[in-house]
Amino acid sequence: MVAVVALGTQLLIHFVISKDFVQGPSMEPTLNDGDRLYSLRHKKVKRDDIVVIDAPDDPGVLYIKRVIGMPGDTIAFKNNVLYINGKKTAEPYLNKKFEQTSVTDYAKKQGIDSASLNFTYDFSLATLPSTARRTVPKNSYFVMGDNRLVSKDSRSFGFVKASKVQSVVVWRYWPINKMKTY
Repeated sequence: MVAVVALGTQLLIHFVISKDFVQGPSMEPTLNDGDRLYSLRHKKVKRDDIVVIDAPDDPGVLYIKRVIGMPGDTIAFKNNVLYINGKKTAEPYLNKKFEQTSVTDYAKKQGIDSASLNFTYDFSLATLPSTARRTVPKNSYFVMGDNRLVSKDSRSFGFVKASKVQSVVVWRYWPINKMKTY
């Protein structure tokens, strides 16, 4: 009986559930370095989901990013405002205080005036060298980290094929004082 339970647990972990570990600042302040997560494999991906993907630019590495664009979408940012299919779209997961502090700190490190810097620089899919087309292709996503100033994401490596999405984050279980479902 113990062997059956152990085998069932191993199959569940291998085929259904993924335990993930956040490394780096690209999803701050939503997720922080060292956070531990559970995610579900084979869960339908929706806009704003946090996903674990095969890094398109670094074989064998996984990235954790947020889905911004779905297949067929047009995506643009202008003056820190997201436009999806031409409509202004709220990003409630972003933290304004974090954005302001990040811009100030980044500008200081770069030796530039923070007034000339946006948390998310202006772009459209057509103007990014990594995407160079007007819409997100079929069976692909446009992903970004929540910490836009430091995140390596679709703006640099392009669209993520649906087949490269390993899982969808559903629960941060560590640290305990920051437990949260997604």
